[in-house]
Amino acid sequence: MDNKEVKSAIAKIVVPKEKVFGAIDKGLKMSGQGRKIKKKKVLAGSAAAAALLGITIASGFVNPTMNKVLANTPLIGGIFQEFNDSMGVELANQDAVTELNQSLTKNGVTVKLTNAYFDGNVVSITGFVDEDVDKGHNEKGEVSFDMNFEHNKGDNDPWFNGKSTDIRKVKGGYNFQWKMEYPYKTFKENSTLPITIHNINGIKGEWNFDIPIQQEKNSTLVIDQEQGYPDDDFKIRIKEVLTAKASSSLIYETVEKYKEDEIYILKAIDNKGKVYRFGNGTSLEEAALEDGYHSTARTKMTKLNSNTTSLTFYPQLSVADPKVQQLLDKKSFTLKSKRLNLGLQVNDVTQKGEKLVIDYQLTGIPKNLSKGKLEIIYHNLKYLFWLVDKEYLIKIDPENSWPPKNHGIHLNKVKMIDKETAHFQSTFDLNGEERIENFKLENTMLLFDFSSLVPAKELKPFTVVLPVGNE
Repeated sequence: MDNKEVKSAIAKIVVPKEKVFGAIDKGLKMSGQGRKIKKKKVLAGSAAAAALLGITIASGFVNPTMNKVLANTPLIGGIFQEFNDSMGVELANQDAVTELNQSLTKNGVTVKLTNAYFDGNVVSITGFVDEDVDKGHNEKGEVSFDMNFEHNKGDNDPWFNGKSTDIRKVKGGYNFQWKMEYPYKTFKENSTLPITIHNINGIKGEWNFDIPIQQEKNSTLVIDQEQGYPDDDFKIRIKEVLTAKASSSLIYETVEKYKEDEIYILKAIDNKGKVYRFGNGTSLEEAALEDGYHSTARTKMTKLNSNTTSLTFYPQLSVADPKVQQLLDKKSFTLKSKRLNLGLQVNDVTQKGEKLVIDYQLTGIPKNLSKGKLEIIYHNLKYLFWLVDKEYLIKIDPENSWPPKNHGIHLNKVKMIDKETAHFQSTFDLNGEERIENFKLENTMLLFDFSSLVPAKELKPFTVVLPVGNE
């Protein structure tokens, strides 16, 4: 199925857009509570399509091939079937899942860890928490864990990068699955992963577990081939493919002129026409050298066929455009993107009691945008403005770019005035959860991020020839 067919198929899927955007909103609000996560642009272009595909899978869609696999799954694989985890199902079939029987009760809440696997770049742990967790602060049906791995503290925990949690309501409580990307450069075949759960739904405890994680040695295919993109000021080097029982991992290096640009590999196709998909990347090394910013990453990929002789990679570039800024001592002004042919024409800035209304138009946006792309822009505008107390601009953490508490506002309510002229209004609540103490227009800096208004750029694919017999 080619890209056009995929987009056509996605367009036919009935997706509850308000719920989808609501979930995105909730996730973005949670991500602002101090966790340091490198920004990923996933709100435009093909990445948005991938997000929609992920939603259909989470809502229960499983393709017929996976259903056939699940029909032959042993009992231990049932939990992975529940979470639509095809890798877990395959590993269960290979007896490569570690069964756990670790259970602890603290303050009336019992947590039991049931299974673990480590394959390629992915560590998975499944478990159960009983229904007494509903006595906590969360709404019924919601379960959240405040936890750390390897005795790390707070949000500076490398296991949080790419971590996901999936929850399923079952009789007597909730089943859950944690999935993490292995955060280190080198692998240990056998090790123990300490886990500390500090509280669940606000119920304090200290549930402590030591989880064995085991992986046989990966086979290594050394490739070491480079492709340059001089028009876009970067190059990419495919270094190695590591193969485990159910998956492979790709190690690649990028060299960029602009540090914040991000290069993704959308897919690869081998000489037999098989399509390989990729997950999120784990950063292994970063360095600023004379020829640019070097970054080496390891990312999960579909298991490589042993008879593959070549792979054609399809990269994508996500351009980082520096935020532009303007002091709100003027009622109208124009801001221009530094790297993109986009602009923001602010027509009026008006304070009405505890509300600040900014009336503006976007310039440089393509004409005749599709309804879907217009909805994405409309939705993104809720997050692209920042209001920051000018005295606190220097206190924004570059590793976690978020307005300082009580000195910045970034959420706003958007109203579309005229879609033909890209005319909008954004209203900021000056007395909401985010606020600026002693707010005054003349002391407030407006920052705007143009980069999320454009889709990531799909680049010309390139082919590497695989060597034979590397281990």
